Amino acid sequence: MSTTPRWRRPMLARDKDEQHRAATPLELLFDLCFVVAIAVAGRLLHHSISEHHVAHGIGAYLMVFFAIWWAWMNFTWFASAYDTDDVPYRLTALVQIAGVLVLAAGVEDAFEGDYVIVTLGYVIMRAGLVTQWLRAAHADPERRRTALRMAIGVSACMVGWGLILLTHDTLHVVLFLVMIGFELAVPMWAERRVTTPWHAHHIAERYGLLFIIVLGEIVLSTTLAVQAGFVQDRLWWVAASGLVIVFAFWWLYFDEPAHRRLVDNRHAFVWGYGHYVVFASAAAIGAGIAVVVDNTTSRLTSSLAVAVPVAILLVALWVLHLRRSWLLPGGAVLVLVSALFGPALVLVAIIMAALVAAWVATTPGR
Repeated sequence: MSTTPRWRRPMLARDKDEQHRAATPLELLFDLCFVVAIAVAGRLLHHSISEHHVAHGIGAYLMVFFAIWWAWMNFTWFASAYDTDDVPYRLTALVQIAGVLVLAAGVEDAFEGDYVIVTLGYVIMRAGLVTQWLRAAHADPERRRTALRMAIGVSACMVGWGLILLTHDTLHVVLFLVMIGFELAVPMWAERRVTTPWHAHHIAERYGLLFIIVLGEIVLSTTLAVQAGFVQDRLWWVAASGLVIVFAFWWLYFDEPAHRRLVDNRHAFVWGYGHYVVFASAAAIGAGIAVVVDNTTSRLTSSLAVAVPVAILLVALWVLHLRRSWLLPGGAVLVLVSALFGPALVLVAIIMAALVAAWVATTPGR
């Protein structure tokens, strides 16, 4: 046990082979604050589709969700390598949590094209992250260059996000995509020579916890369908189908240990970055079910609102987790075809149930 007072400990690298490493209560609190931002983004996607602004809603959703996911991911990987759990670390995390709440408050404006509040919240979070990286650079000489590169890269991106607020329309979207490229490149550039000691089991657990949170968006929409079902009998099938879908995805995601894929930085980057698709599509399924409950769009639109994110999520899980079987991409094709028939949500639930049954039957060691 360290004799250094808890209020201030050297920010030394954690042991990447540490036994029984698990998510901390602070990390769980951090995730809880992201629930708000994810829920608001999903609700606004739902309303955009129901009000026949599909292209605009999807574009705004994907842009906002990147900011949410990227901020969460940077905190998670840093914590896996350098969580000291002392007073300065906790207070800096508090600053980042405040940034999350500011970002969540600006999501609705972002859907209308005003990214000022979202950018402000993002900058607050990133300022806290830069402070953490500078502290790590001071305490960990072996990885000082990596930590300083991260601090410099994150700071440069903050300036870039501020500058694109001065642009509008098509130029704004183009520069937004350029900035995403820079953001994704910073960790790869920083860790090119000396890597940070992230913990594979810890990272896998953290991603699994956020996946459960985004599945909560499906649970919320299912609950609303149950409430409406007391008035409209037809919505009971929406609720039952939503429950089957969320349980099937939970089963598939957690059926195999994810940490086995995190063998080095190359695999970790692909796996970690690929989860943007996993999280965004999972949350979008909840928005799609809410569109079905509203019943204000055409049958094809409401069917696609569920079938498309379900199919994308199946393919993403196949690529990142379960590549030894073609069941998932095959199921994705069937889900998309089901959108041409009705009621599509019921067909999707039946396909997902059959997919899980086939997966269990064909998994070695069962």
